[in-house]
Amino acid sequence: MNPTVPRMNNAQMRAWVALISTAELLPHALDAQLTADAGLINFEYGMLSILNLAPDRTLRMGELAKAVDSPLPRLSKAVTRLEKRGLVERVACAGDGRAVSVQLTRDGRRAWLRATPPHIALARDDLLADYDDDQLEQLATLLEPLLRRLDPAAALGVLPGDVG
Repeated sequence: MNPTVPRMNNAQMRAWVALISTAELLPHALDAQLTADAGLINFEYGMLSILNLAPDRTLRMGELAKAVDSPLPRLSKAVTRLEKRGLVERVACAGDGRAVSVQLTRDGRRAWLRATPPHIALARDDLLADYDDDQLEQLATLLEPLLRRLDPAAALGVLPGDVG
């Protein structure tokens, strides 16, 4: 006997398709803009952003991996790419010779500063431009519970209501 799977109603299906399609297309749009304007992908920009906010612009590899929601091997490859460009450097952790930290360099901070205005412009002027402030509030209100469910420990470092 085959189990019966309940179907979505039309509203659920429409919302689900819009959400999944956005989730698929948004990373490509962010990568394209950042690559064109700064020679970075969104994952690398996120790493630089987190390091920029960290004390001494330095985090242990494990902390950075958690902050960008990445497995260590992926993070390590990205750190190597950024290191080759002089944007970050690996440094020994004070007090723990076995651990490695990642530090944002001056060139890395400059790259992050150059990348940020066009990245914000993409979000503000292209992706969110069709919405008025009330609609943006509604969008945030609708997505924040989903974000809390998907990232209950706030691994990405932003809790709903923290920005603004």
